[in-house]
Amino acid sequence: MSLNDLSSKATVFIDTVLSKKPGIAAFDCDGTLWSGDSGMAFFYWEIEQGLISREVADWALERYDLYKAGTVDELAICGEMVQIHRGVNLGRIREGAKQFFAEHVEKNIFAEMKELTRRLAEQGCELWAVSSTNSWVVEVGAEKFGIPAERVLAATVEIDGDCASDRLLRVPTDELKATAIREVIGRPVDAVFGNSLHDLHMLEIARDAYAVNPNPDFAPEAERRGWNVYWPDVVRR
Repeated sequence: MSLNDLSSKATVFIDTVLSKKPGIAAFDCDGTLWSGDSGMAFFYWEIEQGLISREVADWALERYDLYKAGTVDELAICGEMVQIHRGVNLGRIREGAKQFFAEHVEKNIFAEMKELTRRLAEQGCELWAVSSTNSWVVEVGAEKFGIPAERVLAATVEIDGDCASDRLLRVPTDELKATAIREVIGRPVDAVFGNSLHDLHMLEIARDAYAVNPNPDFAPEAERRGWNVYWPDVVRR
């Protein structure tokens, strides 16, 4: 979809956000800036590509099955999905993330969200990405929206030399998304955009909250709170 193909609803949504003149805006990524779960997709993709060892992959696949069954929680699995890269060369991970995003995620970007971030930046707004997906994939995606790596708050680990470690630095999910915003940004955030219950806490601290492409269990909550709800053009079609 080209920008000229944006619907009147998309244009109204963009103009509404811009009219509030936010100074700082924070965006969830999966489901909000693009469709799908890039964290899960990258997890399976990198196993197929042999980016992590077979032994680690087998353990991680079993853990992910437990997560899907509800016996491993969101915080634990999001942390483990970056910890499994212990000892893997950082350059190799980053190149993998670039290839993966180009092949599997870029086509799913919501055109109106890309236009919105472009126009917000032109208006002088400071843009941030906040995600529980690994920082390598999120940094690649955030760049498409004019969000630099230093303004990405995502699941990440410390680095040992040229390799990833298993020492977690941050896993922004649920209330930890709001915590990351407070600790790192340290200023009131004017606009926050999210699509799931995992974004609830960071939406609560925004001056203006926007539920974009909300999940079925999140849409009623967003409407109950009187938040702005927007469905991207490709979803409504």
